Amino acid sequence: MHEEMGILEQVNLAKESVQAADRLIGDYLPFVRSETAKFLKRPPREEDDELSIAMIAFHEAIGGYQPRRGSFLKYAALLIRSRLIDYERKERRHRGHLSLDAPQGEEEGLSLGDVLPQEGDDQEEAAHRLATRQEIEELSRQMGEFGVGLSDVADNCPKQERTISACRRAVEYAKENPWLLDELLETKRLPLGKLSDGSGVERKTLERHRKYLVALLLIYTNGYEIIRGHLAQVLKGGKAR
Repeated sequence: MHEEMGILEQVNLAKESVQAADRLIGDYLPFVRSETAKFLKRPPREEDDELSIAMIAFHEAIGGYQPRRGSFLKYAALLIRSRLIDYERKERRHRGHLSLDAPQGEEEGLSLGDVLPQEGDDQEEAAHRLATRQEIEELSRQMGEFGVGLSDVADNCPKQERTISACRRAVEYAKENPWLLDELLETKRLPLGKLSDGSGVERKTLERHRKYLVALLLIYTNGYEIIRGHLAQVLKGGKAR
């Protein structure tokens, strides 16, 4: 998380300075090469058009990035893949159709049909759509370490306004006391007693909605910026920050 915050500071500087943008691209050239290699399924050569396209896409990601898109590197990787797919589609148009069902790179379960823009979408919308999917998949993986699934969260979601408000107070208290989030990650257990004492919410209420609270708190331990943007709806009017 700290590394990502450093990247975001560099991205903000790069938006304002050509020199800072060049430095950022230079620093992350190994990342650009790696993403190109995933697409080509081999290390890229200096003369490969794909490497040049990937570098241009990384620069484009700097200019188009907003925190609501989630992790910058995930967004940049997605934009690089999208631009490379666009390039390959144009190059191969005269040689036949590119299969929309062909698996792409190391993104398990993804095909070109998942990452190419749908009719009526532009590249930015396609990028945002897949970035959202990637955040959900990563959150699901992390919740699995706690024995919690997405269906568990839906089943465990509080229904009454009073209970929703109580859970909201518990989440806000944890956000204001990051050591609780650290303890959650370290022990893989929700610190019910400390959360109850600090937030003033009855422990039995927290226990009843443990899986729901685990999911919400995990969102605040990593860069799930897109998902955070939807928490206002999840929390019935609570403001996600």
